[in-house]
Amino acid sequence: MASVKLEDCSQTLELNVNIKDEEEEEKIGKSVSQGDHVETFSTSREQQQEDHRAKRSHHCPHCEESFSILSKLKVHLTIHSGENLYSCTDCGKNFTTSKALTVHHRVHTGEKPYSCSDCGASFSRLGHLKIHERVHTGEKPYSCSDCGKSFSRLDALNTHERIHTGDKPYYCFDCGKCFKISAELKRHQRTHTGEKPYFCSDCGASFSQLGHLKQHERIHTGDKPYSCFDCGKCFTTSTKLKVHRRTHTGEKPYSCSDCGKCFTTSTELKVHRRTHTGEKPYFCSDCGASFSQLGTLKQHERIHKGEKPYSCSDCGKSFSKMGQLKRHQLIHKGEKPYH
Repeated sequence: MASVKLEDCSQTLELNVNIKDEEEEEKIGKSVSQGDHVETFSTSREQQQEDHRAKRSHHCPHCEESFSILSKLKVHLTIHSGENLYSCTDCGKNFTTSKALTVHHRVHTGEKPYSCSDCGASFSRLGHLKIHERVHTGEKPYSCSDCGKSFSRLDALNTHERIHTGDKPYYCFDCGKCFKISAELKRHQRTHTGEKPYFCSDCGASFSQLGHLKQHERIHTGDKPYSCFDCGKCFTTSTKLKVHRRTHTGEKPYSCSDCGKCFTTSTELKVHRRTHTGEKPYFCSDCGASFSQLGTLKQHERIHKGEKPYSCSDCGKSFSKMGQLKRHQLIHKGEKPYH
C-alpha cells in the first residue's frame, strides 16, 4: 500500500492507493461492495467499464475530474503537481507511470514482444496487436450511426464520420486550406516547404509522397500491376489504366465550355483551352519563342541544340521530329510523302 498526501487551498487529500496492473483492475468476476453485503458479478468487459464510469467516486481536488479507480486518480494528480516520476535514460522524456516508460523504451530498443499467431507480425504494444488481429478475424466493432458502415479501428470511424459532418479540423497556416485527417495536412504542407523526404535508391529522385515514390520505382522494376480486362495491356498506375479504359468505352468526360469538344483526360482539355485563350506558357530560353504545349517547346529547342534523335533505319538520316522521319520513310517505300 502507498500513501499520497497533497495540499491545495487548505484542502488535504489522503489516499491509500493499492497500485495494480491494468489487467488486474479489469478482471472479470470482481467483487463490488454494496451496502452490508458483497455481490459477485460475471460480466463482460464492456459492462464492467460502464459500471466503473457510473461509480466514479474519487474526485480530484484541483479540477472536476473523477475516477472509479484510486490508482488512476493518483496518476492524474501528477498533472497538477508537475511530478514525473519515471524518466527515460536514453532521451530524457518523462512519464507518470513505470508502465508508460516501459512501453516508451521499446522505441529505442526496437523490442516488439507481441506477435500475431496468424502471420507472425510483431508489435511493441498489446493494443496494436489486438487491432491488427482484426485483419484476420474480419472483426469491425465500430459502426457509423449515419450510414452503418463498420470499421476495425476507432480512429478510422472518427475519420469516416467527418464525411457526414463535413468537419475538417486540420488547418494549414500558410494558405488556410483545411483537411479531414492530419496525414493529409502533413502531405499538403510539403507543397509550401518543398520537402521531399522519399528518395529512390536507384536514381536518387526525391518525392513529397510515398505513393509517388512507389509509382516511380516501377520505372526501374518494370512492374505494371494494373491490367486491362479488354486487351490485356498493363500499366504502372491505376490512373493510367482508368484513362486507357476510355479507349474501349469511348468515354470522354471532359468537355470544353467554349466549343463543346470532349476529351478523355483533363490534361487534354487544359491544352485545348489554350486554343481559345491564346495562352502560351512555355518559353524558349534561347530565342524567347512561346508555345502552348511543353512537347512543342521541346521539339523547338532541338533547332538550337542541333539535336536529331530520330534516325532512318534504311539510310541513317536523322531528324529532329518524329513526323519528319515518318514522311522521309515513305521515300524508301516508294510512296509520295506529299499528295
